[in-house]
Amino acid sequence: MIEVKSLSKAFGDIRAINDITFTAGNGRVTGLLGPNGAGKSTTLRILYGLLVQDTGTALIDNIDIKSDRLRAQQRIGVLPDSHGLYVRLTAREHIHYFGRMHNVDENKLESRTNELIKILNMEAIADRQVEGFSQGERMKVCLARSLIHDPANVLLDEPTNGLDVMTTRTVREIISELKSRNIAVLFSSHLMHEVSRLCDHIIIVSEGSIVASGTTDEIRAAAGEDNLEEAFVKLVERVVA
Repeated sequence: MIEVKSLSKAFGDIRAINDITFTAGNGRVTGLLGPNGAGKSTTLRILYGLLVQDTGTALIDNIDIKSDRLRAQQRIGVLPDSHGLYVRLTAREHIHYFGRMHNVDENKLESRTNELIKILNMEAIADRQVEGFSQGERMKVCLARSLIHDPANVLLDEPTNGLDVMTTRTVREIISELKSRNIAVLFSSHLMHEVSRLCDHIIIVSEGSIVASGTTDEIRAAAGEDNLEEAFVKLVERVVA
């Protein structure tokens, strides 16, 4: 379970997030929805230990990410918005590398790697160096390495960005499978239909603050709209105005 309590972060005079509070429960898909610059990525970066909050608390399975970062990171799989890859390594070598950093048993590492390669339809690129990979191929490698250690919590920042239709469907199926295994999934997206289809709970962020949260139906009702996109625009515009 992922818990965020009164989280705030500023960069100089710019307040990126302000008093953010929510819970992403086990066996649930929680979506962070908001315009560019709303604070989604800042929130995720604090949760996986890349940034340190100014105030508030972030917990991964009751482990404080600020005071016990390494132990908390063992409990999460992360697909960040910056997909840094080592261009001279193959896709398989990337997955192995991350597996070893997470202390995956060597006797299980290859079978787990092959499982992910098959699930993500990576057979044709598994043993190629990633230099020259398309955006979608790079995304597949990043997704595989985030799941290699079978984490209890998964954080995904724009997980279908740059993917083709078939791979996007695969990612959605993976998210549904993670949910069925009682894993907490927290992801950000700009795609309304994706959020509506996958999420049990939606958090709309604008100008660094939560402006609405709830199920798709609850979000629509709060805005008085039948369409999630129209509801999103209305709720965000209230803050901007």
